[in-house]
Amino acid sequence: MTDANETNATDTREEEHRLIAERRRKLQALREQGAAFPNDFRRNVVAAELHAEYGDKAPEFFDDNAIRVCVAGRMMAKRVMGKASFAQLLDMSGRIQLFVQRDALPEGRYQEFKGWDVGDILGAEGVLFKTKTGELSVKVDSLRLLTKSLRPLPEKYHGLTDTEARYRQRYLDLIMNEVSREVFRKRTRIVQYIRDFLNARDFLEVETPMMQAIPGGAAARPFITHHNALEMQLFLRIAPELYLKRLVVGGFEKVYEINRNFRNEGLSTRHNPEFTMLEFYQAYADYHDLMDLTETLLRDMARDIHGSQQIDYQGESYDFSRPFARMSVKESILHFNPDISEDRISDLEAARKVAEGLGIPLKDSYGLGKVQIEIFEKTVEHRLKDPTFITAYPTEVSPLARRSDADPFVTDRFEFFVGGREIANGFSELNDAEDQAERFRQQVQEKEAGDEEAMHFDADYVAALEHGMPPTAGEGIGIDRLVMLFTDSPSIRDVLLFPHMRKAGE
Repeated sequence: MTDANETNATDTREEEHRLIAERRRKLQALREQGAAFPNDFRRNVVAAELHAEYGDKAPEFFDDNAIRVCVAGRMMAKRVMGKASFAQLLDMSGRIQLFVQRDALPEGRYQEFKGWDVGDILGAEGVLFKTKTGELSVKVDSLRLLTKSLRPLPEKYHGLTDTEARYRQRYLDLIMNEVSREVFRKRTRIVQYIRDFLNARDFLEVETPMMQAIPGGAAARPFITHHNALEMQLFLRIAPELYLKRLVVGGFEKVYEINRNFRNEGLSTRHNPEFTMLEFYQAYADYHDLMDLTETLLRDMARDIHGSQQIDYQGESYDFSRPFARMSVKESILHFNPDISEDRISDLEAARKVAEGLGIPLKDSYGLGKVQIEIFEKTVEHRLKDPTFITAYPTEVSPLARRSDADPFVTDRFEFFVGGREIANGFSELNDAEDQAERFRQQVQEKEAGDEEAMHFDADYVAALEHGMPPTAGEGIGIDRLVMLFTDSPSIRDVLLFPHMRKAGE
C-alpha cells in the first residue's frame, strides 16, 4: 500500500469513527426521550406488492382513490428540500419512495426526520400518489424512527464492491446489492422446486443423523467431535447415504433428504467445508431411470426457474433443451485424447505410463480403475461443458455401487457434468451384503495404508443389507454448484450466505 493509500484509509477510518460517535449521541438522546427501539409499528404491505398492483396506474387514479398504506424498511437515500423531502425505503421486496412534508406531519417530527440518517429503519403511513416523473410514492402523514443505525452504510459505491467484505459481512452485501439478494431468492426457489418435483413423484422427505459414529457414504475426510455424556467419538456426516438406504430396507421405497454435509477439506471457488446436498433413493429403479429423472428435473427447472432452457454461465452458453450426452469413462478419455488408444488404458502398466506422461502422480496401491479415473480427472472433466452423463465408473473407485452385469470391472454408476463441473453422482445401489462387506474390507486396508479418505467398515449397514434391500438406485446432487450454474456465480461463496473464510488478514 502506498503512503497516499495509507493516508486515505486512515482518513476513512477517522471519518467513520466520527460518524459512529455522532450517531451514538443521537441514540442517547432517543433513550432519554423514552422508548428508543419501539416494537408496536405494523406494516400492511411491502414495496413489490404496491408496484405490482399500482405501478401502472395513471396519476389521476390516485386523485379519485385514496389508497392508504403502512410501509416500513431501511432508509437508503434522503433528499431534503426545505419544507419537503424525498426518501427511499428498502424492505424485503424492494424499494418505495416516501414524500415527506413538514406541514403534513405532527409538529416537530419533520425536524426530527431531517436529523435521521441513511441506514435508519423507519415506519411510515400515508396515501399513494405518483410524482411528476411518474414514480409511485407514499405521501407521508405519519413517520416514526424504529431502529437507529449506528454504523454508516458503504458510500460512493453502487453497492458493496469489495469481494471479501461481501462474504464476511453478508448483511451489508444484502443491504447494498440487489443482485446478491436475487441470488439467494433464486436459491430458495430452486430448493423448493426440487421438493415439489420429488413430492409430486411420491418421494418422502426425511432427516438422518448429522453426527455419526461411523462416517460413511463417501470418500472424504470427516470432522471429528466428542460426545461427553456418551464418552464416544463422533463424526459430522460426510454423506447421509447409508442411513437413507437403511430406510429403503425398512420399506420407505422412495426417500430424499436436502441437508448439510461436512468434509474436512480445502477451500476453493468450488468447495466449502459444509455444503448442501440433495440425496434421493428409489427402489425398483436403476441408474438409467435416475439419469432420465435428473434430465427431466434440470430441463424443467431451467424452464420454470431460470425462464429459459439456454443457460449462460461465465461467458459460455449451455443448451438444456437438447438430450444430454451420455458416454462411459473410457469412451470420454478416448474422445478427448485422440492420441491415446484403448489398449493403453485397458492394461495397468500401460495406463500408468500414460498417466506418468501426463504428469499425474500415482500411488503404488492404485489399480487400473483408479489410474483411469486420475487420467479422466486430469484430461476430461474440465472439458465437459455441455450437459453430459459419464457412466461405467470402475468398481475400484465405486465401493457402494452395483457391479455391471456385462462387465464387473465397472459399475452401474454415472456422474453428471455441465460447465466442466460435477453436479450429480448416482448409481444402481449395491444390495449384495457379502459383496458390500468385502468392499468395506478393501476400504479398511486402503485406510490402514494411509488413505485418510477411505471408508470405515460399517457392520450395522451390512446387517441391514443382510435383511434384504430391493433393487435400488440413488443419487446425490450438489445444491450449491447447481445454484452457481443457475445464477451465473463464479464462486461457491457467492451462493452461500455465510461461507467459511480464513481469518481476516491471512
